[in-house]
Amino acid sequence: MSTEQAQPVRSIKLAAFFDILPLSIAVIPWGILCGSLAIQVGLSPLQSQLMSLLVFAGAAQLSALTLTGASAGIATILGSTAVISSRHLLYSATFRSHAMGLPLHHKMLMAFLLTDEMFAVTENKRKELGYFPLDYALISGATFYAIWNLSTLAGIVAGTSIPNLESLGLEFAIAATFIAMVVPNIQSSPVLVAVLVSACCAVLFHKLEVPNDLLLSALVGMVVGYCLDKESD
Repeated sequence: MSTEQAQPVRSIKLAAFFDILPLSIAVIPWGILCGSLAIQVGLSPLQSQLMSLLVFAGAAQLSALTLTGASAGIATILGSTAVISSRHLLYSATFRSHAMGLPLHHKMLMAFLLTDEMFAVTENKRKELGYFPLDYALISGATFYAIWNLSTLAGIVAGTSIPNLESLGLEFAIAATFIAMVVPNIQSSPVLVAVLVSACCAVLFHKLEVPNDLLLSALVGMVVGYCLDKESD
């Protein structure tokens, strides 16, 4: 490979690291909370770390840990985490055509590293470049994975030494991360309306204690945004 050919590849790899870094830093409090909560519900430090190493799904991990602490049954835990993780079906559908020709090990690695954050930065880069950047996707996903597990480790250490760590409000990192991912993609009126409708529905459904409030809010917002987009065509 010539220097001229190698330079863009190196640039894409560096961009993957630096593009995902702000979102990775933003979820550090979330990871700390996840690690400390695992200790509080009775998992050992090794089990707590393995959960992040093997499951690698922040919202699903927090839900499972909360339900475990409440002595919920396995069916309830699996059902809750399945609903929370169902949004990854949409991410996978978006990447499907680009992944079809990849070797199996690349498909498996992409599937494991696929998160909201990795999807957001990779999709933006794909639109910018005009093609799917596999190296970018894998490096951004691996960077996020490493920082997530380091923050979980910090939470495990803190959970064994700092009581009531959850009272510090670290869960706000979840909302802050999603806001940071969504706002740059609001580039049209239908998308703006969809976001506002979803936000209002989320608050309303939460107050009314509607089951699966976040999922339903997202669906309502998407339907409204789709209808507005169709009208504008």
